Amino acid sequence: DNMKAPFKTLDYLVPTRELRQNRGFETVTHANPHGQHEGGLVVVSEKSLDKAGNIYAAIIEGPRKGVFTVKRNGDFDITDGAFLPDGDLLLLERSFSMARGVKMRLRRIYGESIEKGAVADGPVLMEADMGYQIDNMEGLDVWTRDDGALTVSLVSDDNHSILQRNLYLEFILHQD
Repeated sequence: DNMKAPFKTLDYLVPTRELRQNRGFETVTHANPHGQHEGGLVVVSEKSLDKAGNIYAAIIEGPRKGVFTVKRNGDFDITDGAFLPDGDLLLLERSFSMARGVKMRLRRIYGESIEKGAVADGPVLMEADMGYQIDNMEGLDVWTRDDGALTVSLVSDDNHSILQRNLYLEFILHQD
């Protein structure tokens, strides 16, 4: 009832025609304010692909503003992401097929590979399938506990389906 007009309009830099129906921006996150991207706002699409098959993304605010892509790795789509304190981007990805069911994984995208015109990439930190207690994992947050442990929280969405569940998972990310 109390919705107000937007106070600001952002240019998300990626041409609208490239944002596929229901495959647009899933990740909207701010970089570390003290890191190389100086708190810039970064968006990553779920599965809007360029001609090379990489996923559209952009730094839409901040000193390094510009479009980049994320290397698509397998049949996984991006559902969320958050920056780690060191400037790397942690992405939550999921895959679904009727034969295999749901899979999820966490991938660390190196902060230095997030640049205008670049193809960002990084290693898979974790992958899980229906043999684990996962579901339609869609949300991710990174936070630091009082004891200093870097914690990754994941949530799923049941989409109002009797075949899916709402789950909350928590992991400690060990820095090597």
